[in-house]
This record gives sequence, structure tokens and C-alpha cells, in this order.
Amino acid sequence: MHNLEETRFARPRQAFLVGLVLPGQPGYVVEEHLDELAQLADTAGAVVVGRGVQSRKAPDPATFIGSGKAEEIGDAARELGADLLLFDDDLSGSQVKNLEEATKLSVMDRSALILDIFDLRAQSREARTQVELARLKYMLPRLTRQWSHLSRQGGGFGQRGGEGEKQLEQDRRVLRNRIRRLEEDLAKIERTRGVQRRGRDGVPSVALTGYTNAGKSTLFNRLTSAGTLAENRLFATLDAKLRRGQVDGSRSAVFADTVGFIRKLPHHLVSSFRSTLGEITAADLVLHVVDRSHPRWQEQAEVAEAVMDDLGVDRERVIRVFNKSDLVPAGEPRNGGALWVSAATGEGIAELKAELARRLGLGSPTPSISFEAAPGLV
Repeated sequence: MHNLEETRFARPRQAFLVGLVLPGQPGYVVEEHLDELAQLADTAGAVVVGRGVQSRKAPDPATFIGSGKAEEIGDAARELGADLLLFDDDLSGSQVKNLEEATKLSVMDRSALILDIFDLRAQSREARTQVELARLKYMLPRLTRQWSHLSRQGGGFGQRGGEGEKQLEQDRRVLRNRIRRLEEDLAKIERTRGVQRRGRDGVPSVALTGYTNAGKSTLFNRLTSAGTLAENRLFATLDAKLRRGQVDGSRSAVFADTVGFIRKLPHHLVSSFRSTLGEITAADLVLHVVDRSHPRWQEQAEVAEAVMDDLGVDRERVIRVFNKSDLVPAGEPRNGGALWVSAATGEGIAELKAELARRLGLGSPTPSISFEAAPGLV
């Protein structure tokens, strides 16, 4: 796997973005998805020099975009000075190998890019362990390509196929053993978290979640006066941050700022971060923070809700919060079954705290916000 750190101290990787349009999919949607991929590339420290889109009935099993298109994109990318192709989808190990041979460029898929960003952001032992686990799970099915790459580097032309297969199986066994040890380490961390949560019995808990860069950390700061760094960058928060904040004059709660979600978030990344995401599943209430000013806010909300469903979050515990209301045009109707706030200006925070106090004061919280009222959400 090619890591963006390879040339960090020389010069940033020069990336060319590649997207695929399938039947029934509007081309402008793919362009918007490539805009997000460009944000990811920027977060990882790469410089985007161009992009290309291919329309196909289905992904090509060998090269994803077709051999002819691969050569065409390779020529265009090299002409622009690119040394890396970034695909907006997951690629198999053989597809990456074939694409690198056809384009004479390094190739990275979306999952590998997100893993690199998580690697850059991980600070705590827990986050680093979770990122390593996710990376190894990503590498395991792609080990065939990586072994062939290592064989070429090591002068493997004289190596017999049987020897290579034997080494490949040994490498797989090493990875599986390391994955098992990391999972055991995370299980211990999760048990410790459970003990800590039980120690907070009697104090209600509220978790903030949603699409990355929706303003969760800014809202967290507004609710807790924590002063947590709120960067305008994707995945600025990896570790769950816990702070106590006043809900009303007589009641406080423990608020948790958690990692954000994103479209096509690798499944193994979600499963690897279950100890951190446990703050969401264990919370008394969950604030689903949505950047209401974003043109694709509905899609982003659906992505976050799908992940919450996968985690087993009961929707009756979820309050949808439309954030960045100060950036929404004044004439736009403020409906959609959510509380409207601006974490930046403080607009709507009093109403949000009142709703939290009302919900947390019930023995068995019942929903006061209709999810069906939000157009385009499921």
C-alpha cells in the first residue's frame, strides 16, 4: 500500500483524482464526491492537480475503469505532474496492481486515503491501536499484490511460485496473529471504558455524532465551555472527548465529542473503532449534528444515520440538530424535524439545552422530534 507519508519531507504527493459514473447516477453527483475526495487529499497533505471521470455499465474487474481509460488517465495525470492516482472507490489488490502497471503511477483507493488520515490524527494509545487494527484488516485481503511487489524489489525473478505462496501464507498468519492481539487489547480498553461509565452512574450522558466537519467540536465547546480544538478539517476528532456541561440551572450532563462519519467509510474502520464509538451506543441521548448549510446535507445525514443504525443506536434516543443555521439563507423554511442552532454564534443553544433538560428528566425518554418530517431522510 502506498502511503502519503512517503514523500512528506521531500514534497507533497501530486494527486490526480479518478471517479466512476454508473448507470442512473448523475454526473454532477460524482463531481461533488470528487470534491470531497479532494478535501480528503488536502487533509492528508497531498496536492490535487487534476481529475478524470469514466462512465461504465459496471466496474471493470481488472482495472476498475477499463484498460484503455487507465492508459488515457495515466497520460493525462503524468502530463500534469501527478505521481499518485486517487480513486473515489475501493479497489481490489489485483486492480491496484494492474492500474499501476498500466499508468506507471502509484495508485491509492479511498479507504487507504482515509486510513492515512486517521493515522496522522491518532494521538492516544487507543486511537493508534484502532487505526493499526483497521489498517491490518484492510491489508489482509490485499496481501497478494503487496507480496508480489516485495518479490520484485527483492529480485524475486528467480523465485519459484511455491516459495512465494509459502511466504504469502506466512505473512497472512503474521497479520492474523497481530489482528488478534490488537482486538484483545481493544477489548481490555473497552472493559475499562465500561467501568468508567458505571462510575458516572447518576450523571446523564449525551454523545455528539454526525458527518465529519459538521461542527460537532464547536457545539461541544458551546455546551461544555471546554475549549477543545475545533478545526475546519475532516476528521479533526478521533478520540472521544468527555466534558461535563450545564443543561439548565440545576442539572448537568457528561457530553462526549466523537469521531465523525463520512461517505463510503470503510466497514473495517467502523468495527475497529467500536471502543470509541461505544460512547454513542451507551449515551442516554445522542445529538446527530448536521451541517444544514451544506448542499448535500441530506446525503450526509443519511450516511451518519446508517452508521448509527449499524452500531445499534436506538433512534428514540437521537435528537437531530441542524447546525450552522447562520450560514443558511434567511428565506429558507426552518422545518425538517430538527432543532436549528449555530454553534458558532450561539443561536438556538438555549432551546437545545431546554430540550436536553426535558428529555433527560424523563425516566424513559420518548421522542419529541419527528424523523419522518425531514425530507429525503430515512
